Amino acid sequence: MKPGRPRLAVRAAILREERLLMVNAYPGQDSDLWTLPGGGVETGQSLPENLIREVREETGLDIKVGAPILINEFHDPDSGFHQIDMIFRASLPGGDTVRLEDPEKVVNRYCWVTRPELARLRHKPSTLARAVWGLHAAWYDPLETILPR
Repeated sequence: MKPGRPRLAVRAAILREERLLMVNAYPGQDSDLWTLPGGGVETGQSLPENLIREVREETGLDIKVGAPILINEFHDPDSGFHQIDMIFRASLPGGDTVRLEDPEKVVNRYCWVTRPELARLRHKPSTLARAVWGLHAAWYDPLETILPR
C-alpha cells in the first residue's frame, strides 16, 4: 500500500490538581488505550483554534491553550497510516465538568489520572508523563498568512 500524507492532530494536556485528563477514543469501548483529548487539524484555523474546537466537541470543556510540550509521531506500517500529534498545555478558565459530546461518538470514556496512575494505564504517547510533568516547553509561532493583503 502506498502511504498517504501524514495526518496532523492537536491534543490538550489539561492538568487539574495534578491530575491529567485522559480519554478513550475508540468506538464501542473496544480498546484499553488512552490518550489526550483532541483531534485532526482543519485547514485555515490555527493549531490553538483547532484544539479549542476539538476539546469542546469531545468533552464539552472550554480551554485556554498554552505552550506546546511535545510533538509525537506514529504510524502503522501495515496500513500506511501516519499521524503527527502536537501536544499543548491547556488550562480550564471555566468549569471542569466533562460532558462526552463527541459528535462522531468516538470518545466514550474519560478519567483524571495522577502521574503514578498514568504509569499503570495503557496510553500513548509513551513519553507523555515526562512531557506533562516536566518543565520544558517548545516555542510556537502562531498561524499567519504568507503575504499581507
